[in-house]
Amino acid sequence: MRTKRVLQVFALGLTVVLLLASCVPIQAPPAVDAPAAATAAPAEAAAEWVAPEDALISVPVSAAPTLDGIGDEAIWADAPALVVELSKGANMGATELSLQSVYAEGMIYMLVTWADPTESFVRSPWVKQDDGSWKKLRDPDDKGGDNNLYYEDKMAMIWTINNSIPKFKGMGCFTACHDDGVDAEVKPYGNKYTREGMGDIWHWKSVRNLGQIDDQYLDSTPYSPDTPEAGRHSDPKDGGGYVNNETEDKSLPQWMGPEGYPRDGSPGYILDSDKVPFDDSLFAPGDMIPGIVKSAITGDRGDISAGWTWQDGVWTVEMSRALVTGSEYDVQFDDLTQPYYFGVAVFDNAQVRHAYHSSSQTLVFQP
Repeated sequence: MRTKRVLQVFALGLTVVLLLASCVPIQAPPAVDAPAAATAAPAEAAAEWVAPEDALISVPVSAAPTLDGIGDEAIWADAPALVVELSKGANMGATELSLQSVYAEGMIYMLVTWADPTESFVRSPWVKQDDGSWKKLRDPDDKGGDNNLYYEDKMAMIWTINNSIPKFKGMGCFTACHDDGVDAEVKPYGNKYTREGMGDIWHWKSVRNLGQIDDQYLDSTPYSPDTPEAGRHSDPKDGGGYVNNETEDKSLPQWMGPEGYPRDGSPGYILDSDKVPFDDSLFAPGDMIPGIVKSAITGDRGDISAGWTWQDGVWTVEMSRALVTGSEYDVQFDDLTQPYYFGVAVFDNAQVRHAYHSSSQTLVFQP
């Protein structure tokens, strides 16, 4: 009887324990943080910059190159090159143009090279005739603004300003380049102007420029007798530049070089600082006098510095300009995260019939 009673009490206690246990929530084990992956980048870190394909990449550098037209500094060896194929140019046919760029301390620098078998500097010089008169050498096929015989070598870049020229990104200079069918009676190769918007022209002229690239601009002005240059204009200047070496009636040269100056038309120009009044008695038939007197440009038109050489059939041009000039006539590289679009052409002893490509190129800045 006593044993039975003990068993009943034990069974009752066990029941109570089980009931209490069922009412207590089961606790999960404490969480253990998973180890961070070794390759994971912080969430706030910027994505790695990737260079776009087929673009001119301007690389940041700590020191500026020397603008001597040689391009042998180490910074150029490390800057990637964009090669542009150009074709259908007068006198030269096709060539490949290489562009490189770096930037430092608010300035952009470019190195441009291309093959050109001849250095052209006999730009319409004066030649003394057998009868003692003087005449300029002229291209007999030039019907107006189309000299392809006695001219100079040139290179030009056109940038759309604030992306204001429609379709420029895809078509480049073809949005404004010479059209054989437009105004053909006044210029066989047509005239240059946009349908809308403005472009910045960097126009290097091997004879007429002095340590600079001629800074010009392009707008939508069409050709007329009152606007013979159509949409192509020079940026404002304070002084300097180049002028034709001729008297007021255009019958004789007004200036000559100093004693010992070449008589074969080279180097194609007379420095304004070296010019002396023309003395006909010092020249014999066949002697030449350059047709250009030049000096450095001051002001907006002269804000692109440059140096150049021609050697072994290759032109090398180094140039620099402020990233931001503040001029309404210039492209402003004021946002280095954005692309900038340009077209490029080279001229071999040709006034307008340049070698060209049929689309735009892109400049980007590497952070």
